[in-house]
Amino acid sequence: MNRLKEKNVLITGGTSGIGLATAKLFKDEGASLIITGRDPEGLARAQQELGIETLAICSDASDISAIESLVEQVRARFGTIDVLLLNAGAAKAAPIEHVSESLFDEIMNTNFKGVFFTIQKALPLFSSNASIIVTTSITNQLGSPNFSTYGASKAALRSIVKSLALELIERGIRVNAISPGPIATPIFDRFGLPAEVVKAVKGEIERKSPIKRFGTPDEIAKVALFLASDDSAYVVGEEIVVDGGMSLL
Repeated sequence: MNRLKEKNVLITGGTSGIGLATAKLFKDEGASLIITGRDPEGLARAQQELGIETLAICSDASDISAIESLVEQVRARFGTIDVLLLNAGAAKAAPIEHVSESLFDEIMNTNFKGVFFTIQKALPLFSSNASIIVTTSITNQLGSPNFSTYGASKAALRSIVKSLALELIERGIRVNAISPGPIATPIFDRFGLPAEVVKAVKGEIERKSPIKRFGTPDEIAKVALFLASDDSAYVVGEEIVVDGGMSLL
């Protein structure tokens, strides 16, 4: 307990799934929290679960001006950032012939551009022993039909984690990533697929998985806690895969 005592934490995409589970764990470990999300109702529900001392900010991770505004609100609330978890993301399924420019831009702007510029804009706020954690995905290594844009956006994140880890370590900022496999979160309901298709896909994933189940958000949150805390002080530029063995197939 208290592994994050007196640490200021910003979690983007903190209203459900992995982000919310991590926020709850970080709070239990003593962190002071700011979470973001795009849906005001989801933000309100998350803040109710986390308590009024958690600041919940409605912010679009794909919008540079919104990122700048977010950083200013963090500056006003905390002054510094000790832990930044970049978890906000967009995912939609589409075969290549149905990927429009707007869909491509939505996924890339949220998953890649937004992460890059959130780090850039927040640089003046990081403490001398800060940790940046980026949520990637095993799709950045595996072929994933109908998710080519999503997989490419996550592969781009893996690349900048490596580059920024070397670029920022001299400032005392560690950059690492968590690469989740199939996790039981609301994301499957956001793919725009019919319910029967989603059910079939989930069943096939469970069948193929070496561990024969989906992971839980809490299991990802525990890895995030390791990377956020001083327990991982010598871990730099790594991507920790948490997928029940799926990427081994």
